[in-house]
Amino acid sequence: MLKGIPKIVSPLLLKTLCEMGHGDEIVIADANFPAETFGKRVIRADGLGGVEILNAVLSLIPLDTYADDNFLLMQTTKGDPTPTIWEEYFKVANAKDDNLKSKNIDRYEFYERAKNAYAVIATGEEAIYANIIIKKGVIK
Repeated sequence: MLKGIPKIVSPLLLKTLCEMGHGDEIVIADANFPAETFGKRVIRADGLGGVEILNAVLSLIPLDTYADDNFLLMQTTKGDPTPTIWEEYFKVANAKDDNLKSKNIDRYEFYERAKNAYAVIATGEEAIYANIIIKKGVIK
């Protein structure tokens, strides 16, 4: 056990976050996301929701202050409503980091970014459009 580490952060996730450098990206994926298809490294977080994983991750890493965007959401398509989980994501992100720069990108651009991300965290989140890409910043 370690002090100050959220209990839901697995040893593999902790190792992965430590290995990431400034500007590396990590995907927090919902249960429908094709994590194994797009992830170079996949960390399973089955049974855990996107909000709780986001909260845990942002308690350990900062958002990139130098990037134009550091918090990417998968844009809805074909008139789908704005997911209610986004409001929860923004609430967590703003509470953990005062440098939130969000952007919505279309599904296929999101998939391309996910291919190049350092890792994908495959959660059990059931909300649709609950996928986020976070760009890690500098620890000061």
